Order: sequence, then structure tokens, then C-alpha cells
Amino acid sequence: MPGTLYLVPTPIGNLGDISARMADTLTEADFIAAEDTRVTLKLLNHLGLKKPMVSYYRHNTGESGAAVLSRLMAGESCALVTDAGTPAISDPGEDLVRQCAQADIPVVSIPGPCALITALAASGLPTGRFTFEGFLAMNKKNRRAHLEELKGETRTMLFYEAPHKLQATLADLLDTFGPDRRIALCRELTKLHEEIRRTTLGEAVTWYEANPPKGEFVLVVEGGAPAAENVPTLETGLLRVEELRASGASLRDAARQAAAELGLPRKALYDLALGKGTSDRVD
Repeated sequence: MPGTLYLVPTPIGNLGDISARMADTLTEADFIAAEDTRVTLKLLNHLGLKKPMVSYYRHNTGESGAAVLSRLMAGESCALVTDAGTPAISDPGEDLVRQCAQADIPVVSIPGPCALITALAASGLPTGRFTFEGFLAMNKKNRRAHLEELKGETRTMLFYEAPHKLQATLADLLDTFGPDRRIALCRELTKLHEEIRRTTLGEAVTWYEANPPKGEFVLVVEGGAPAAENVPTLETGLLRVEELRASGASLRDAARQAAAELGLPRKALYDLALGKGTSDRVD
């Protein structure tokens, strides 16, 4: 019988965010697969734990993933952790979860710290619908192409960003969405110097030109306004009347049906159609 893969979130900055269930899972797991074993060792020392660890990160997912999977198939349980936040979210852990799902290995996700949800909740922007876009590309061309795909996005958008890339990213966001688009820049969340700056893209670009950014950021960008719906006009209604007339309906019936379908005044629509030379009269 295979073991279980536990996805264990770790604090994104504040060790007080470790839950009892997170600590218990780390205690009970047979081994830990860590993004950086040195970072995880500090967490284990804080909890007073000693556990065998293996390294699992973006550049060794093939070899290390196969080793973790083999141990799970042999019945061992594994706690997967990242340096900060929830494993498998914008993280190579998703590959391991996919492999476990394909092999019918149980996966249990432990709720806990997640930078994007923490930022979204505090952003002051709409939270009902949102899209998480992760890290934008380093390459300017690829970054701009990604943003172009989001140009018509109406949902709130979330991005992760490093301080050395922030100004370039803000400049591209400004070019794509305009200076008045609202943004919340959430910096060093849960840490000593946590800051949430709610502003516009134009003001954000100006601010960080004078104040070099420090720390890790979550950018929460307001979605665009929904496209205006096509409001039916009498001319639109006339086209529908002509379609119905061509299929054999009388002018009276065609005007009545078109008006009902499009929410237009029947008499005005009939009069317009009559003015086009039709001899039918409304009863």
C-alpha cells in the first residue's frame, strides 16, 4: 500500500503562522522533500524536530521526483515543503502531485500560508474573481507578450515579483493597462517591514523611481471594465424583421416577434419597417 504525499505550507515570513496541523504533519512524516534543505532545517530547528530530508527543486525534479515517488510507492509518507508558502502553487511540486495522482498515491493538502491569498485579501480590490499569473518572464519581449494576453482581462490579476525586476514590470504594466489602473503592491508580507501600497500604476512607477524597491512583492492589479454590451437599436430590429419576413411572417407578426426578442418598442419598429415600403398595417 503506498504512502501519502502531504503538501505542507511553511511561513512566508512569520514563524507564528505555523499551525498545529502543519507541525504535526512534519513530525509524523517519514521524510521531508524540501526546496532548500538549509532553509527547511531552520524551520525544523524552530520546531525542535529532526527529520531525514531530500532536496526537491526546479532543476532536479526528474531524478529527485522519481526517488520520492519510489519511496511513496514503498509505503513511506512524505511532507513536501517549499522555502515559503504553499507547495505546488507556482512551484515544481505540481509535477510531483501530478505523478502521484497518475499512480493513485494519496495526496493531502494542508491549509496554510499563501502569499497570493494574503495579498488579495488585503488589497482593497475585487476578490470575487481573480487570476494568478505567477512570475512574469525576465525577457522583455516575453513579458510584454504575456501582458498583451491579459489586456482585456476583467478579473483582478496577481503577480509575484522580485525587487530587481519590479521597475521594469511596472513600466510594462503601465504601458499595457494605462496610468489610472489601480494596483496594490504588497511587500514583505507577514514580515517586520510588511507594506501594502494601494495606488495607481502611474503613481507606482513614479514612487519606485525615487524609492528603490526592497523585498519580495505580490502585485494585485485591478481588472479592466467589462466590454459594453451591444444594445439593440431599431436598425438592428429592422434587420430582424426583414429576416422574419423572408421566412414568411407578416409584417405585423415579424414586428411583434422582433420587438419581443430584442426588447424594442413594437409600434416604433413597425413604423420603421412600414416606411421601407411594406404595405401591411398593424391591427
